[in-house]
Amino acid sequence: MSLRAPILPVAEGDAFAALLRRFRAGRRMSQLDLALDCNVSARHLSFLETGRAKPSREMVLQLSEGLVLPLGSQNALLQAAGFAPVFPASPLDSEALGPFRAVLQEIMDRHAPWPAILCDRHWRMRDANAVAAALLAPLQGETDETNLVRMLTDSVAAQAFIANLPEVIHEMRGRIALEALEAGNDPVLRELLDALDAASLKHPLPGGAPRRPLVPLIVNVPGGQLSFLSTIAHFGTSEDVTVRDLRLELLFPADDVTRTALKAMAG
Repeated sequence: MSLRAPILPVAEGDAFAALLRRFRAGRRMSQLDLALDCNVSARHLSFLETGRAKPSREMVLQLSEGLVLPLGSQNALLQAAGFAPVFPASPLDSEALGPFRAVLQEIMDRHAPWPAILCDRHWRMRDANAVAAALLAPLQGETDETNLVRMLTDSVAAQAFIANLPEVIHEMRGRIALEALEAGNDPVLRELLDALDAASLKHPLPGGAPRRPLVPLIVNVPGGQLSFLSTIAHFGTSEDVTVRDLRLELLFPADDVTRTALKAMAG
């Protein structure tokens, strides 16, 4: 069974009705499921999805909660219904997010000499420390690609640079599939998932090979290999869309060879 529900076309006319149907399809919920979760009648929900009824602001928020939508999607549903967005979406370089940027900078500085990469919800790099920038340079090539997924799927250097590319693609595909499901039919995440599906066919996992409990990122460098383990931090205490959508990926040396090499580079 596919992990992905079809993206329903957004019909002309009632933008809210079309978007609500699309989000519900992304969650793989029936009208009855959503109605029960939101404590509304299935008849009223049907009227909302066909444009025969107009929602109140409170109803939009109630449906958003039942669908467990990300903050940005909740704003989009509110705007489609004709209401102002509830959650701020401050630019990362705005004064409002200054204290948060200072926290991010401290985390990334303290993480050196290990690589640290800051991405948005679509895995586009927003910042990286010097070690991470050097590590990713071979995958960016002349295109200056900023999307980590596209670096794996589209870079001609990926196969030679990443020693365990099939494992890394498989792990990333599972992560993006889950995020696409949670986002409720985000078209950008769907495009990234399609790219990873194609890359999985091109770089399949070895048949019958046992799975590792931890999937490292192993890269080929002059003189040998560097091996990393990854942790990803999310910032769930904020109600700002920009902050909630960020991912901070921190790479740690997976062996003494990598640890020694990175310390020597920093020195």
